[in-house]
Amino acid sequence: MLDVGTTILADAERGGRVSRKERMTRPRHQDGCLWTRGKRRKVWVLRWREDVVLPDGSVRRVFRAETLGPVKKITRQQARQVLQERVGPLNLGHLRPQATMTLQDFVRVEWKPNAELALKKKSVSYYESQLDSRILPALGTFSLCSLNRAQIESLLSDLRRKGESGTTLRGVRATISTVLRSAVERGYLNQNPAHGIRLRGTGGRAERRYYGPAEIQKLLPELSEPCRTVVALAVLTGLRIGEILALRWRRVDMLRGTIEVAETFSDGQFGPPKTRSSRRVIPVSDSLRKTLEAHRSRSIRKESNDLVFTTPKGTPLSSKNLYNRELAPACDRIKTPRVSWHSFRHTHATLLAEVGESMKTAQALLGHSDLETTLNIYAHALPASQRRAVNRVSEVMFSSVLELGEITQGGKTN
Repeated sequence: MLDVGTTILADAERGGRVSRKERMTRPRHQDGCLWTRGKRRKVWVLRWREDVVLPDGSVRRVFRAETLGPVKKITRQQARQVLQERVGPLNLGHLRPQATMTLQDFVRVEWKPNAELALKKKSVSYYESQLDSRILPALGTFSLCSLNRAQIESLLSDLRRKGESGTTLRGVRATISTVLRSAVERGYLNQNPAHGIRLRGTGGRAERRYYGPAEIQKLLPELSEPCRTVVALAVLTGLRIGEILALRWRRVDMLRGTIEVAETFSDGQFGPPKTRSSRRVIPVSDSLRKTLEAHRSRSIRKESNDLVFTTPKGTPLSSKNLYNRELAPACDRIKTPRVSWHSFRHTHATLLAEVGESMKTAQALLGHSDLETTLNIYAHALPASQRRAVNRVSEVMFSSVLELGEITQGGKTN
């Protein structure tokens, strides 16, 4: 006997009921079938016809059957209502045929060959790694139409029990959601079963390291050019390292004091900025303008289309080489924990908050699509500002207590 809620897919051809007429287009309208199964514990069984997309792209009509539940608990009227809920959208043509293609075949035939049309190369590489190592070994043999939320959540639960980090779980969820969204867009699925799956926190995130003004002032003299100018630019503008390495002189307006962000460099390739909001024009301070002018006077390549920062051969700098050969050793020399290139964006956002700028201003300068990203990730509180805040609360508290004491002593109360 089938478990309650189980859905089975029965190919009409294997059931001996198919003929040449079966392959012809049939009218959409159907009433479906309702009957009981079992002797001691009778249950309601529903059956209806539904079109599915075969791996070769052709459409075939098959039977779907669903065990609804015990007759004692569900009336015939209620069972018929559920049946109508199943066949109603099919009769109206609101549901597209579902696919019998397996997840691994869809990834191989449809998703991988076309992924780079919509995603960056780095993202595609990350998603492929998650698919090959974690997702396809567990879910690859399931057909797209049979994948459901419970199976995806079961995979995530198994990974958590194995000790995988919260970052890994979020990556797996994002990967399978991206792939299944592609299946929806291509007409293989009616909806994305991974959409809306939530993951609770798995403990505190690692502390985000950034340098304050005093540490930056100690760091800069330890750096040689062009790394010193790169770090100064990162701190004073909040640009991503890829945006700095892709910067060209024609996008640096010394007269107006602006920098246009229109390109990024990553993994040896130039490309568009990370998001639409990342395309922006950033104002340049007088001190930074002087730093860039000094850098240009030292540069060999100064044409408008030349990169601002290049190797002696004129090729783009490598962020990894620049970090390993310059930044990391300099951090060690000043005896402070090493920071990443991204840490300077945190430093810039924190300094914006320190001087009283709004989060909307920080969002625009940093090129974030979502204000919450700016607020939750980049808005660090400097110790000095924390101390000032505590002192202000103390002043308000004790002044209020003093006023209340003076009023009480005078025999009056408010």
